[in-house]
Amino acid sequence: MPSPQVLQPVVKLKVDELYLTWLSDPSTQSVLKNYLSLIKSGQSIDLGNVDASDSVLFSENNNGSKGSLCHKTHADRRTTSLGASSSPPPSPTLPSGSSSNARVTGPNGRALRKSVSSKKAQVKAPPPVAPVLSESIPKFYFPLGRPQANLNVDGLISKVETIFAQFPGERASIEDMGQVAKACECPLFWKVPLFNAAGGDRTGSVSVHKFVAMWRKTLQTCHDAAAKFVHLLARPGCNYLEQEDLIPFLQVGASGRGEGGAWHHRTTVIQRIFYNVNRSWTGRITCSELRKSNLLQNVALLDQVDNINQLTEFFSYEHFYVIYCKFWELDTDHDLFIDQRDLARHNDQTISNKMIERIFSGTVTRDRRVHREGRMSYADYVWFIISEEDKKTDTSMEYWFRCMDLDGDGVLSMYELEFFYEEQCLKLEALGVEPLPFEDCLCQMLDLVKPEAEGHITLRDLKRCKMGHVFFDTFFNVEKYLYHEQRDPFSVVRELETEGQEMSDWEKYAAEEYDHLVAEETGDQYENPLSPLGQHISTELGLRAKKHFFEFPTAPCNLDLGDYKYEEDFE
Repeated sequence: MPSPQVLQPVVKLKVDELYLTWLSDPSTQSVLKNYLSLIKSGQSIDLGNVDASDSVLFSENNNGSKGSLCHKTHADRRTTSLGASSSPPPSPTLPSGSSSNARVTGPNGRALRKSVSSKKAQVKAPPPVAPVLSESIPKFYFPLGRPQANLNVDGLISKVETIFAQFPGERASIEDMGQVAKACECPLFWKVPLFNAAGGDRTGSVSVHKFVAMWRKTLQTCHDAAAKFVHLLARPGCNYLEQEDLIPFLQVGASGRGEGGAWHHRTTVIQRIFYNVNRSWTGRITCSELRKSNLLQNVALLDQVDNINQLTEFFSYEHFYVIYCKFWELDTDHDLFIDQRDLARHNDQTISNKMIERIFSGTVTRDRRVHREGRMSYADYVWFIISEEDKKTDTSMEYWFRCMDLDGDGVLSMYELEFFYEEQCLKLEALGVEPLPFEDCLCQMLDLVKPEAEGHITLRDLKRCKMGHVFFDTFFNVEKYLYHEQRDPFSVVRELETEGQEMSDWEKYAAEEYDHLVAEETGDQYENPLSPLGQHISTELGLRAKKHFFEFPTAPCNLDLGDYKYEEDFE
């Protein structure tokens, strides 16, 4: 049996490896470049003293040339006389008197020639580099607003003190806070937040000293309207607004309105504010979100418009009536809650049952009782009806995307689309309409959306294509699906070209439904005392003068809050 071959180390490869490692070291290259420049300039190299870490050995080659530079490797430093067992440990550098022709026998019996110089190379350390001073970067993040350089705080406080001097005992009541708000250069309808922030809600009035201390601190820490608004309304230690924080601000006047109507109007306005402003779906409005919205601009306009219904984005009383009457029609037992069967009757059952179940699963509702008890409150219904009647807004697309995303992975798969389309086919067949096969419908939707990634559709794809409303109606609203199928394709193009110039889909729907409700209710407003519009229509139709929108609340707004989980794909 042949003996196994003994593996022998290849010394040349190891030496080459060590040489390349040494040669690629930055300090080695720096030393070599230094010596090369000296040689080119004809200067002599001082080999008197060499640093141990940077020592370079000069040796003569076999041809007697000037000498070559070679690095003193780890093996060289450890080389000692093999026969001297009691010799001292090797020094970091070879002694200057060591022979330049010393030979050492390697493991393969060959003689290895080791050359050393009689003198050590002098390595000059490079001059220290002065540290580069970093540029002074100006502050660019101002969470409480950018401070105003020429703000005269004392001048503003002086105006406030002058107004307080007109009141008995220099104490202001809630009726006097309108003048104080103007002196603070705030909109008139900030008077209740200003009053409460100074402690007036506890004592019934506020003294000049307490108000000046509160307002001075506000001016020094909050530098824009959004930061001041949040500071006045938020609870201590919070830098955001929750729904109940807006109750002192939204206190509807009682001019001809009952307690119930005022409470529901306030609830509607709160939900619409969070629907449009709270883009993160957290249930908390931050200063950043408030700055990006036009809520404060609408609040300032309340003091200028004669008809509150002109402010359709948040405060319109006509829009409130449409929402509340639609909810009243579904809430047959009038307990202010509706279940799945009630919601399924919306618009003659045009929405699929699968989508109704998804809404009640808790994925888009803030009230935890929706999923636990199977009941939807009026507050959650506000989100539903606005999202249903206007699927072109970002919030509505996020609303329906959450519902269709069954597994919550942030994408709509082909399985999820087919899951909702199956019921659409059954409804179309019941109407005598032959539905498209799912494969054909899928091809149409992919051509419509043009997703970035093949095989699934994201929320970003739907927002980018500007046709998200057609996409959603195709899968769970049979009536609007047929409407889109029968429309002139050129009208869709014209809508895209004039986007933002006309009334929104929600404004069109609310205006049409309000006129319809008024026509229905005007004749029997006294015959049907349960009708919410019948109770107030005679008063509201005559109210075209400026309205006192804010007063003390008369009933608590019982809002059960639940936090949404905000995902990165929701913008």
